[in-house]
Formats: sequence, structure tokens, C-alpha cells
Amino acid sequence: MPQRIRALIERLAKLSEAEDWAEDLNPAQMTALTYLDRANRFSRAPSHVAAYSGSTRGTVSQTLRALERKGLVTEFRSESDRRSISFEVTESGHALASAQKMLDQVLTALPPESAAALELGLDTVLRDLITARGGKAFGICRTCRHHLKLGAGGYCQLLAVNLQPAETGQICHEYETAG
Repeated sequence: MPQRIRALIERLAKLSEAEDWAEDLNPAQMTALTYLDRANRFSRAPSHVAAYSGSTRGTVSQTLRALERKGLVTEFRSESDRRSISFEVTESGHALASAQKMLDQVLTALPPESAAALELGLDTVLRDLITARGGKAFGICRTCRHHLKLGAGGYCQLLAVNLQPAETGQICHEYETAG
């Protein structure tokens, strides 16, 4: 059974990647763009993109330069540490990253209980694989052990910062499983 599940996952990934090429992006560029579009302000450095995607920093650096040339992201340097770089997604980058694809349409049509079971199963497989490889989990802010709900937004106890409501639903590289 594991071979069949792996084959299905790989085939779905290839079909999804084929759509990325249709948008004049290669799969690595689309992965970086969609990650940056979903990541919080603390998680948009090239090293975070590399860790999330399982790529090398060199590959990610070239990928981010290509996205910048295409007008999909903008580079920002920290005022306090000029060596620190992060990226913001432009409006056209956001439109491309958030555009619904055929796989999204098929997943949306699944019965809710099937979708929930599929999400839980794939999340478990992904987290176990990342742990086995010694990687970083990443995760949604509001489900992190450091998140404290405050009003409509929240507070990150690790970074000691207030969070806007939208930020609590974004990906964070500092994520640690609650509990």
C-alpha cells in the first residue's frame, strides 16, 4: 500500500506542477511564490523559503531573483541589519499565487469528511517525513504553542510581538506544535 500512496502523491504533484509551467513559472518558482504569499512577516527570508521547500539556498536565491525580475516579489533589506533580506509578494504575485487551479477545484468538490481525512493523513505524513529528515515543521501561527489569542489578532510569546488577525492564519518558520 505505501508504494501505491506514494505513486498517487507523486502523480498529483506532477499534474499540479504542469499547471505551474502554464503560468510562465517553473515549479520551484511557484512553490517559492505561494510560500511567500502565505508566510508571515517573520518568515520571508531566503533561508526560510529554502527550508520550507527542501531546496538549497543557492537554488532559492536564483528562484527569488527570477520572481523579482518577473515583478512578482520585491526584495527588502532590514534597516537594522543590511545583510538581512526578506521578500514581499507584489499584487500581481499575489493574484498568481492565489489563483485557483484544477487541483483546488477537485479538492473543493470532495465531501467534507473525505477532505478532512485526506488533510489529516497528508499532514501526518509530511510532518513525520520532515522530522525523520531533521527539518523544520513550519505551521500556521494560530496553532503554534507560542501563539496567544488576543482579541481579533494574537500575540507571539516567542518573538514578543502583537499579531494582526490575518497574521494568525499565516505560515511561520518559528512554529512549534502546541501541546
